[in-house]
Order: sequence, then C-alpha cells, then structure tokens
Amino acid sequence: MSWFLNHYCCEECGHEWDDEWSAMCNDDCPHCGARHMEPFDSTNLTEIIRKDERGFLVLKSLDSAEGTPDYRILIDFPTAEEAEDFLNGRNL
Repeated sequence: MSWFLNHYCCEECGHEWDDEWSAMCNDDCPHCGARHMEPFDSTNLTEIIRKDERGFLVLKSLDSAEGTPDYRILIDFPTAEEAEDFLNGRNL
C-alpha cells in the first residue's frame, strides 16, 4: 500500500502539522478543528531506507497494510548510496 507523510497548513488559523496516511488526502486541523485541509506537500514513504546493524535496508510497505505502513525488507546494502541507487533504478 502506498504510504505518505502529508504536510498541512490550516487555512483558518495557520497551524502547520504533518500526518501519515495511505493517500494524499485532506485532514482536519488538530488545533482549531477546521475541516478538509488539503496537504500543501507530501513525502512518499512507500519505499524507504533505514540503517541498522546489517547496513542499509530497503523497505516497502505491503499492499495488505491497513492503518500503518506494514514495511518488509526487500534487500540490504552495505552503503546508503547503493540502497538509493537500487530504489532509483527500480520500479517496485
């Protein structure tokens, strides 16, 4: 399932916040309650790189994920550059 970190700014009170969703969807302002604010930007978190003791892990949120990104390890690399090259050169 796709996963996004959406960035919002309330048109009513100017409050800014981030929220993770499975889509680039509207959200309600947590500060004043104004409804249906559109994200002004979104970061795609469907495929990410994380560092751990093995190196740099390429993770992908599974299509079966619901409510949270159910990440699974696709592959690991010794360097961040190799992991980034893998993601940039492959459609997952």
